[in-house]
Amino acid sequence: MKRVIWLALFVCMVLSLWGKIRLPSILGDNMVLQRSDTVNIWGWAAPSQNVTVKPSWDNRIYTTKAENNGKWLLQIQTPEAGGPYQIDISDGELLTLKDILIGEVWICSGQSNMEMPVHGFYGQPVVGSLEEIVEASQYPDIRMFTLPPTPAAEPQDDCRGSWLKSTPESVRDFSAVGYFFGKNLNKVLNIPIGLITPNCGGIAIEPWMTAEAIRETAGINQKLAFTPQVQTEAANASYLFNGMIAPIRNFTGRGFIWYQGESNQHNYFDYDKLQVSMVNLWRKEWKNEDMPFYYVQLVPFPFDGAERISLSLVIEAQYKALQHISNAGIVATTDLGHFTCIHPPRKKEIGQRLAALALRKTYQINGVLPDAPMIDKVVFEGNKAVLTFKGVPDYSPAAVGSLDFYGGELRGFEIAGEDRQFYPAKALLIQGQNRMEVMSEKVSRPVAVRYAFKNYHDANVMTTEGQPLVPFRTDHWDDVY
Repeated sequence: MKRVIWLALFVCMVLSLWGKIRLPSILGDNMVLQRSDTVNIWGWAAPSQNVTVKPSWDNRIYTTKAENNGKWLLQIQTPEAGGPYQIDISDGELLTLKDILIGEVWICSGQSNMEMPVHGFYGQPVVGSLEEIVEASQYPDIRMFTLPPTPAAEPQDDCRGSWLKSTPESVRDFSAVGYFFGKNLNKVLNIPIGLITPNCGGIAIEPWMTAEAIRETAGINQKLAFTPQVQTEAANASYLFNGMIAPIRNFTGRGFIWYQGESNQHNYFDYDKLQVSMVNLWRKEWKNEDMPFYYVQLVPFPFDGAERISLSLVIEAQYKALQHISNAGIVATTDLGHFTCIHPPRKKEIGQRLAALALRKTYQINGVLPDAPMIDKVVFEGNKAVLTFKGVPDYSPAAVGSLDFYGGELRGFEIAGEDRQFYPAKALLIQGQNRMEVMSEKVSRPVAVRYAFKNYHDANVMTTEGQPLVPFRTDHWDDVY
């Protein structure tokens, strides 16, 4: 008889827990919802239970019914930016989400350089972190959600984490690149900004994709793509997608920022194709085929040798990918390297450049930082290479994007002849023109020119607005450095 009583109590307890409405961690107090959009609200309840959602901004009641497995999802309409609001959710028992803001939501993902917090890593600082931490409470409309590294063999419905307001403590531990990006958006747009950061250090791009997306990527080395490069669970293909992207894919957002690639030097020749596939996958999961995707050019670091080009080949692949991704952009970081630290301390500039890209391309705000200059054409004339650049104007008093000719000797150039031997070269900027001449006494008839095409370098060509020239080469000699 006692067994029957205990069994009945157990069944009642299980049914009680099952019947209690539950939300994923990404839906909670302090969150930011995407403004002027149709956003998802979802969770779990008892099977076939009616669920109502009532947001305070319009007091409209939305209804749905839980499926046989207890899952439910409905869509609500958000207003223009504002708040705070609350959302009442009920299956007969009321659950209220409080201090909800309406604004712009961005997903900030990648490996350790996106993960690096505002206070820095152990022994590795972020420039200006103290000031940013002290001033954090002045930006109450910035809200942050961090997903801890959570690899999983199968797609997950939920994750760990909670939405935090901007305080010295929360900003201290949040992604520096993500925070500086969001802070600049907040200052210019003057509306709430929600930042969600799933990141995991030392991991290649393949774990951020589904196995199916990798298999459908044409022209890559499939065996290499499915072979982990480090002995950790997170390095398995699809494991970070399953554990960190799948749980948040229902959360409506404006766009993505991405800082990753250092861990794909072994298959640089496939990286552009993999990145295109990943972007297509994420946009499909968010049900927005044109969702903005902005990413970071990898920063100079010696890796397997300062003179080698393993990192430069990945950077080149990053720019190749850009040609095949609509509504996307990349920020140049040629000037931000650090010889002894793989996590460069000047994260603020990266966040600012990403924000400028988003402000200009997504929010159509003129006057912010223009694109970094890129090589356009090279013509070899006798003993010199003559270069012209995209985004660099000829002289006019109000020209934007001109190259800075007050920085002294231009560094970072190399030229080679038919023997494929590269030598340091002198570069002369022709003032008032989009024209640069590059030459070396050791190369009488150059056939190739490179700029900043090494793992680490002292290249210094900048625009007057502070944008660095993008690394380039005119040859295709992957085995020459």
